[in-house]
Amino acid sequence: MNVLLFGGTTEGRTLSRELADHGLPVTVCVATEYGAEKQGTYPGITVRTGRKDPDAIRALLTEDTLLVDATHPYATEVTRNLKEVAGACGVPYFRLCREQSEIPASAHVFSSACEVADALQETEGKILLTTGAKELPDFLDLPLSRLYVRVLPDAENIRNLSEMGFSHRQILAMEGPFSEELNVALLHQFHIRHLVTKDGGPAGGFPEKAAAAEKTNTGLYVIRGPEDPGLSYEAVRDECLRRKEESPCT
Repeated sequence: MNVLLFGGTTEGRTLSRELADHGLPVTVCVATEYGAEKQGTYPGITVRTGRKDPDAIRALLTEDTLLVDATHPYATEVTRNLKEVAGACGVPYFRLCREQSEIPASAHVFSSACEVADALQETEGKILLTTGAKELPDFLDLPLSRLYVRVLPDAENIRNLSEMGFSHRQILAMEGPFSEELNVALLHQFHIRHLVTKDGGPAGGFPEKAAAAEKTNTGLYVIRGPEDPGLSYEAVRDECLRRKEESPCT
């Protein structure tokens, strides 16, 4: 019995290590070199880097594989591919879902980055985008001078942003999650009037962003992800360990 875990999240890293500690061979797939760096090395874990299409996912499966989807809740295409390949190959698939946050009543809630960008057209003042690099093209119809972007300190991110026309002063390359105090300081430092974020849950630092926005009277714009039907961390862990004990190969 072995576990193929598609990760890139804090809870995915934690789960991979806990399963390895229980003697399960674990292969972790991450999309980028940065993700591999965050995953690190750990006894019993093999890390594979690079985005995987359905054929590449299928090639990693055996009849003794448990497939665990611990990708970000907004990575809907990856989740769809994993679920479809697992079903076609007849291997167990478990989705590790991230708990959604309680959204403040004062927040503006949207279902997509495009909707947020349209709403911001009717506003004035500086905007801090903390959605990640993937959604940034949706905001480029706004005056570039209004935008500040907080992204992971990855060379590719910074290069892409520079090519989009962002100056270095507008790029806040930092690794989160961030404290409420740091969020407050950044909102003050760059005179931010509007903060745009996904609902990354407690693991993604959403409560600290929301609290900082309230404290500084900054407009909070939240992209609410799709429903993420799946299992809790504990449920996925326990199911993997139960199947390990029942496996004739154990």
